[in-house]
Amino acid sequence: MRANKLIDNLYSNCNLKSHRCGKFTFNCHFHLCVSPCDANAISALCPVEAFILLYGLSYFSSDLIPPGVCNILNPSTIYANNEVDLDKVDIYGFDYDYTLALYSSALDRMIYDKAREFLVKHYKYPEGISKYDYIPSFAARGLHYDIQKGLLMKIDAFHYIQLGTVYRGLKPVPDEEVLELYGGTHHVPLQEVSGFYGKGPVMKQFMDVFSIPEMTLLAAANDYFNSNGIEYDPGHLFKDVSVSWIQSKFTLYSHFLPTEKYIIRGDETYAVLHRLVSQGKKLFLITNSPFSFVDKGMKYMVGKEWRDFFDVVIVEADKPHFFNNCGKPFRRLDGNGDLQWDKIRSLDKGQIYKQGNLFDFLRLTGWRGSKVLYFGDHLYSDLADLMLRHGWRTAAIVPELEMETRVVNTEQYAQSLTWLQALTGLLERMQMHRDLESKEVLQDWLKEREEAVTKNLFNPHFGSIFRTCHNPTFFSRRLCRFSDLYMASLSCLLNYDLSYTFYPRRTPLQHEAPLWMDQLCTGCMKTPFLEEMAHIR
Repeated sequence: MRANKLIDNLYSNCNLKSHRCGKFTFNCHFHLCVSPCDANAISALCPVEAFILLYGLSYFSSDLIPPGVCNILNPSTIYANNEVDLDKVDIYGFDYDYTLALYSSALDRMIYDKAREFLVKHYKYPEGISKYDYIPSFAARGLHYDIQKGLLMKIDAFHYIQLGTVYRGLKPVPDEEVLELYGGTHHVPLQEVSGFYGKGPVMKQFMDVFSIPEMTLLAAANDYFNSNGIEYDPGHLFKDVSVSWIQSKFTLYSHFLPTEKYIIRGDETYAVLHRLVSQGKKLFLITNSPFSFVDKGMKYMVGKEWRDFFDVVIVEADKPHFFNNCGKPFRRLDGNGDLQWDKIRSLDKGQIYKQGNLFDFLRLTGWRGSKVLYFGDHLYSDLADLMLRHGWRTAAIVPELEMETRVVNTEQYAQSLTWLQALTGLLERMQMHRDLESKEVLQDWLKEREEAVTKNLFNPHFGSIFRTCHNPTFFSRRLCRFSDLYMASLSCLLNYDLSYTFYPRRTPLQHEAPLWMDQLCTGCMKTPFLEEMAHIR
């Protein structure tokens, strides 16, 4: 009765409409939107009373969404971490796999099957592992693997393991066991989590889109051993799966036939290359893949004369060493893909080069600094050195953005996030209440805050590749550090004029007031260029 009376007073004194007959919105203290007098009125309630008020309203969460929330993001948007003026970019460089060529999940399945076959036949692993089929929805890019413990997990930007995302094989590890395994904490020290290229003495981070089948095979093999009570060394398993995965890629290179089953949206790749060349831009390709594999794929997507688009083509470059080691010279390939012995004094259009290094590349081309924009999908192998050591502009291809943007556009996501922010605001303002009843409610809120996260809307096992429960992921932090721009696919470039300037959003720091919240968010279809391009997907 006391709570009901207080709620009725709130409605009458603060001119709030009951959720039974109208809309109710919160204030900025809850990261939502209401007047100061409403905020003070709600804050005056004890946690029990506030809970009755707000928890009841959660069932009407469609009415809680702030009016400024944008749910019309275009998946074809290019996002900026750093200001980039395309008018000053004269040279465009590309990786091949998952940059120029996008692949379907059928290719992941083929890589998984070949690696599993090699693991069983070559390393004599139990035949029972062959019964584990590929699970396309299990793993996600950016996860960490504890090599000695055999655990797959998601780690945030501050090196904390996200509890609830730790898997031994295909089964989740209870939070209590995770804390016990890591000495009573879920923090992983810097020296263990990964080195500059994603692998430390204890952890390996999987940053390659191609690595999703590798993670799935690791999980399947771990699951088989654990389910059958077979003792094994997780370190040996990691090494053997790694070699099997590499062998499966060699098989792919040798026997791959590019078809619509495996390569998707090749016409968009052609459109991007044609547009850049027609506007006088120079193009180059630096890939780790062999020429025969690239040649088959490019002929399928672009046509037999695909090499006419590029001023320089380099295959089997051995990135990231290509960018940081000057030891390997360039070798030229003839029309049959055979190595030639002549000394390379220039990088000529129409020729194919193998290996080499960036230092000779810069010397022979003169392509330096911010007039060069390089596109790649691997944050470490493709982009890190170019951004930090050489001053090139970098653009990350993140295919997962397309699906994640569609999820963010849903009403369910907006409602879940709004309620999560409301709970956070309540906890922040009501935590000073120390009576037993209030503490119980606060504990309920904490529990619900953890359960209110949007993980299941993305990957059901690991959630979004960009966020843990409440923090950016380790992957997300590296994405911001090593890329000026990021996008779902290369074709997003078709949405923008080549004199367009990308500006990063000035999102407020924690100590800054959000004075510009009415600014259109990046990617909103109301943004120039994007509304008329909405049909591209």
